[in-house]
Amino acid sequence: MKDKIYPSLDAAVADIRDGARIMFGGFGGAGFPNNLIQALARRGVKDITAISNNCGTRDGELGLMFKNGQIRHVIASFPGPHSNYFQEQLAAKKVTLELVPQGILCERMRAAAAGLCAFYTTVGVGTEVANGKEERVIEGKRCILEMPIHADYALIKAETADELGNLTYRLAARNFNPIMAMAATTTIVEVDEIVPVGAIEPEHVVTPAIFVHRIVQAKGVRYAG
Repeated sequence: MKDKIYPSLDAAVADIRDGARIMFGGFGGAGFPNNLIQALARRGVKDITAISNNCGTRDGELGLMFKNGQIRHVIASFPGPHSNYFQEQLAAKKVTLELVPQGILCERMRAAAAGLCAFYTTVGVGTEVANGKEERVIEGKRCILEMPIHADYALIKAETADELGNLTYRLAARNFNPIMAMAATTTIVEVDEIVPVGAIEPEHVVTPAIFVHRIVQAKGVRYAG
């Protein structure tokens, strides 16, 4: 069986190239893969399509990558009032934004994970969210067609992984991380602790190992931001 454990953060992201579509877990500061983001910033990868709930808090989270001009397009539900570098890039037309309602962002990723081609929803009908999307009436309700969101990579944060890649999360850090792990071609996870196979009780596993491709321990690594 292939060893999923990588020796360093930089090694875990070493093959990510310009133009990649990348999901970044986290919500309101909880569960962001900050150390993997720092490693990706060091690589200098450009023209990224970033899929994330929000767009950084000053220099934290995705803020550094917007500051460096590494992100070209972002799909998000709440860029955030303190995402100053994103806002500067957007105002300068150096980055584009697809704004997606939060529940629909989750469902579009879940659709990708489940192999669904698309789904109809009433959310966003008659608003800017519906621009350019197919509309039809289902059971007397106006609906718009939403497409799945896939990614080349998902960078996520978990609390514990076993050597196979089964994951547990700490409290609210669970947020977007599990669903992103299932919707990307390659899932890379930074964890506080790696334990032997069998150390995690089966009913405590949130993300099964089949969805995890790379694991790197980052406990004690201090990120900027």
